[in-house]
Amino acid sequence: MNKRVSVSAGTPQMSVATVVAVASCISATQSFAAGAGESSGGLPQLDLTTWPNQLFWLAVTFSIGYILMAKLIAPRIGSVIESRKQTVTDDLSRAKQADSEAQQMKQSFEAALEDARTKAAEEASQAMVEAKAQAEAAEAELSAKLTKKAKAAETKLAKLRDEAMANIDDVAKELTQDAVLAVTGMKINKTDAGKALKAVSKTMTEQEA
Repeated sequence: MNKRVSVSAGTPQMSVATVVAVASCISATQSFAAGAGESSGGLPQLDLTTWPNQLFWLAVTFSIGYILMAKLIAPRIGSVIESRKQTVTDDLSRAKQADSEAQQMKQSFEAALEDARTKAAEEASQAMVEAKAQAEAAEAELSAKLTKKAKAAETKLAKLRDEAMANIDDVAKELTQDAVLAVTGMKINKTDAGKALKAVSKTMTEQEA
């Protein structure tokens, strides 16, 4: 009973269970019609002689309806369902693609941000190194200038000191000449006056020692 009965070549098949159900309905209708005909005295619609023709057209109508259902309505329903499935599949595919693109954009943005941070850190470090080098160069230049000025000042101070000492020595010699002239009436030259000053300075140094 698992076999199917073909309606026509190239058309959907009608199951045996469907045929059996139709035959059962017909048999029940015949029994009912027989009883009703006996009790009613015979009605035209219950005349069994017209039933073969009616059954033929019933089978034709049922077959046409079945074929229309199988060939037109069912394929359209299947097409709509398949189209809906394809639409859902396409939507899911586009959603996955959009998510993938969003992830790629996020990764690209994060990479660019990290690269910008790295470059900023490198530039800041380079700027600090350059600023430190410039500060050290300026400090070295200033130190060199100050050292040069200090040496120049020291040289000038030593020269002034030497000049002052020379002037003091000349003044001391002149005072010694005047003192000897005033005390002894003798006039001595600057050389003798210098010798006398050195002798007196040496004597005072020895006494202090």
